[in-house]
Amino acid sequence: MSRQITLEQADTIIAACKAEAVSVGQPMNIAVVDDGGNLVAFASMDGTKLVGVDISQKKALSAVYFQADTRDLAPLVQPGQPLYGIESTTGGRLVVFGGGVLLTGSDGAVAGGVGVSAGTVDEDHQVAEAGRRAYQG
Repeated sequence: MSRQITLEQADTIIAACKAEAVSVGQPMNIAVVDDGGNLVAFASMDGTKLVGVDISQKKALSAVYFQADTRDLAPLVQPGQPLYGIESTTGGRLVVFGGGVLLTGSDGAVAGGVGVSAGTVDEDHQVAEAGRRAYQG
């Protein structure tokens, strides 16, 4: 099976995310994964927070695994909610707060995900969303 997102597409997504990160004023870590959650491209902007390297990749993976933006998962993982504790079932591979967005093709099929980390949760989502807008699937 061929990858649903090309390196050229991933580079376009990263460029859009970098531009948005500059406008926000926060250097970011940006990860793009394919429909299987495999890393296609990654960028760590100068001056960013190193902890975000891992988190950005996990956000992209989480968006693909759940087929949803990660900010939409946060309410579902709170105590008493249906997915409470899900993060512990995957050995720390999931991130369930904003900054991961799902990429879908023109046919609606999952193509991949974008994960961004280093700013506030809202800034991370805003930057990831810029990448999604740049995606032409």
